[in-house]
Amino acid sequence: MRIQYIAIAGSVALFLFIIYLIRQKKLREEYSFLWLFFSAVFIFFSFWRDGLDHISQLIGIAYPPAALFLILLMAVFVIMIEFSVIISKQSNWIKKMNQEVGILKLEIEKLKSADKAGS
Repeated sequence: MRIQYIAIAGSVALFLFIIYLIRQKKLREEYSFLWLFFSAVFIFFSFWRDGLDHISQLIGIAYPPAALFLILLMAVFVIMIEFSVIISKQSNWIKKMNQEVGILKLEIEKLKSADKAGS
């Protein structure tokens, strides 16, 4: 029973920490949905002790804590994929912005040289 209380406390602490990060503007809302979802899953399984047994039987895992590690591993992979997509989008945006700045600098230099030639 003690381990269940520890699991509940840890899961709730994780959930509250994520909300704290959102409120302090250290974590944007659109990036926090998966964190909130998976922390809610852990809270759910912390309260429903037999749930892990049912899930492990459903997917054919003989040792229920191994199912918990599988869920955790899946959560980490999903979050990593989401962040990889975000990083790719931002990388493309940064590349586009650098190209636009380069074009603007070139145009400014052309205008300066045309102004000097006209003077």
